[in-house]
Amino acid sequence: MSPTTREILARARQLVPPMLSSFHKGQLGRIGVIGGSENYTGAPYFSAMASARLGCDLSHVICTPAAAAVIKTYSPNLMVHPLLREGQPDTGDDAQSISQRVIDLLPRLHVLVIGPGLGRDDLMQQTVSEVVAAARKASMPVVLDADALLLVQDRPELVQGYPLAVLTPNIVELGRLAKALLSKEEADSENEEQMAVRLSRRLGGVTVVEKGHVDVVAAAYKTEQHGRSVYTCDLAGGRKRSGGQGDTLTGAIATFLGWRKAYHDKLWDAGKPSAAALNERESMLLAAFAGSAITRECSRLAFAKRGRSLQASDLTDEVHTAFINLFGEDEEWEDVGGESGLKL
Repeated sequence: MSPTTREILARARQLVPPMLSSFHKGQLGRIGVIGGSENYTGAPYFSAMASARLGCDLSHVICTPAAAAVIKTYSPNLMVHPLLREGQPDTGDDAQSISQRVIDLLPRLHVLVIGPGLGRDDLMQQTVSEVVAAARKASMPVVLDADALLLVQDRPELVQGYPLAVLTPNIVELGRLAKALLSKEEADSENEEQMAVRLSRRLGGVTVVEKGHVDVVAAAYKTEQHGRSVYTCDLAGGRKRSGGQGDTLTGAIATFLGWRKAYHDKLWDAGKPSAAALNERESMLLAAFAGSAITRECSRLAFAKRGRSLQASDLTDEVHTAFINLFGEDEEWEDVGGESGLKL
């Protein structure tokens, strides 16, 4: 681990809540994963389970009825809502009426992940575009991945200038976004870091996590006070690129964003007085970086055990160990009269 990565993780550690007996259910993260269709049931499960295994309190999956019937068999720990529809529904519902059922759930959630297993069905895409707009109106963080990135490509105004949006494209998806949203000269750049920064700038400061041999976490702001911030997560990962590993990333980022809310709500004493408080811009970047670090460590651990046979489900099994390796044992936090402090 490089000194820079160690320093960034130490800052991100401030977002991790202590295990206090004074907390109640739901305070430390209520995450909703929107995705899951007839042909794609694994992706939303991996995202929601990564979020749950990392430590959010409540993890929901919002999907189609066909996907819900399958996902419910994967784990009884997830709350599954069969609210989405593919194609022209027999009920005659349109995207607005379907999306309203999802929007009615938003007050129960802190963070949305949109995209795992979503597919490219027109009705699904229209539905989630309505949900993104509603989440933005409610100032709810959103993590957009996979086919949800088509929304950004086709309707960039949905996230334009929204600092609580996180995009997690792989190199192919980044190229598509760049081609759609940047000039030809900018889109043809071979510098992935510059590409991520330019895309963030074009979208008014959203956080972009570009997945690759290293992960680039970038945000470009228009104000002098915040300027440009780029982190590079160079932790070693596994060498097997099985499908579904990016779903662990979205779930991990979502949990850190849920913890970020608790941090800024001051639900606990953040620890050592010498640690500078995190502002809301920095904490967005740190949440994204921490999710990247957890995912890469999960991949490394799983690959060490499974090698070429590694599958996305193997990362799910490593989430807690990855957290301990990067952020330390939970026992480092002591609970004294409902207050917390980091043992020195």
